Amino acid sequence: MQEFNLIVIGSGSGLDVANAAAQHGMRVAIIEKGRMGGTCLNRGCIPSKLLIHSADVAETINTAKQFGINVGGFSIDFEKIVSRTNRIVDSDSDGIRQGFSETDNPKLFQHECRFVGEKTLSVGNETIKADKILIASGTRPAIPNIKGLEEGIGFLTSDEALRLKKQPRALTIIGGGYIAAELAHFFGSLGTKISIIQRRGVLVPNEDEEVAAKFTELFSKKYNVYLGYNVESVSKDNAIFRVNANNSSGEKIKVDSDQLLVATGRTPNSDLLDLPKTGVKTDGRGFVKVDEYLETNVMGIFALGDAAGRYLFKHAANHEAQYAYHNLVHGKKIPVDYTAMPHAIFSSPQIAGAGYTEQELKKNNTAYSRAVYPYIKTAMGEAIEERDGFAKFLVSKEGRILGCHIIGSNASILIHEALVAMKLGAGIGSIATTVHIHPALSEVVSRAASSVE
Repeated sequence: MQEFNLIVIGSGSGLDVANAAAQHGMRVAIIEKGRMGGTCLNRGCIPSKLLIHSADVAETINTAKQFGINVGGFSIDFEKIVSRTNRIVDSDSDGIRQGFSETDNPKLFQHECRFVGEKTLSVGNETIKADKILIASGTRPAIPNIKGLEEGIGFLTSDEALRLKKQPRALTIIGGGYIAAELAHFFGSLGTKISIIQRRGVLVPNEDEEVAAKFTELFSKKYNVYLGYNVESVSKDNAIFRVNANNSSGEKIKVDSDQLLVATGRTPNSDLLDLPKTGVKTDGRGFVKVDEYLETNVMGIFALGDAAGRYLFKHAANHEAQYAYHNLVHGKKIPVDYTAMPHAIFSSPQIAGAGYTEQELKKNNTAYSRAVYPYIKTAMGEAIEERDGFAKFLVSKEGRILGCHIIGSNASILIHEALVAMKLGAGIGSIATTVHIHPALSEVVSRAASSVE
């Protein structure tokens, strides 16, 4: 049995902790059965955004006519789009693995692992142990219990969709969250016929209600969107998928396509680790239970990122990694500060948000003021013909920013000045009274702030 000071399970944001701990003088082991770099690099935010940029370019060309630019026509080299993405992603992942192959601390174990005793893991043919362990094992696509949706039928999850070599003629998507929104934009902007079957009444239902409603309206104009439908069964005949669904009124639909994407959320990999052997508890969904310091119920065992399930964002996991390192290595633990934790959906239109949604404030009976300002009422919004986007602030009676939500061009960038104000505890006036460059697009945020009563 090999003994270490720290074992890190997973090579995503856990790598930051492993490297820092090794530099601090600890003997560290990293366990990674797949490609190095975790979900974000290999199966998530990095490859999806590389692909989506191609979709954004295609959409710009398709809408050029409204700006007086007539494009004679263009073609899609789908294989080149995907191969470019794979080349970049695989090169980065291989570089990480090569770097760890040249060092003995941290020591890399390239096998699946499971707990076999208290703070003791079986890895391949070896057994390793450490007083301190970090679980950063991530998540995988969740597969709903739908008749006909078995392995071998050939449906896609986001994992396979990001490496698909042939562009689908028609794609059916089961699910209406952020993964569905981003991949619908990618394939749809390149010419694939998109059908989305969503059991909820709107797409991206976790967003602010006004943002979700506008996004659903815009997507429904571009794609076939079926809201409030539950999928009963899936079948495949002669390479054609058929999805059967119905709604609460008993209306039934049958949707055919040459590809089927299941985008119904993520499930944690904790079930693969045999956590009961080391006493670590999980919640009803399988996420590892942690306290404000990211420590589990077992002293010395911590978890972060998707494994803990607080915020399923890479930037959140990187943020937590700083606290995990400190709390694992140093004596006095520090609680994680999640103030103004943002997120974005890189679809078209883009969405970004932080803080409370309006429906959350209503549910909590929290007093608030609101302001919504449209892009089109700014000079740059007019220039880029952004007629549907808006910035929205939710503010307490004392002027504290409770939430900021933006839908439209560059939403993921525009939200950052609101994040700084929220992080510092500054009031809405700090944005409203700051001089903004005219006619920059950021005026939509400034004017939204100035519009709060």
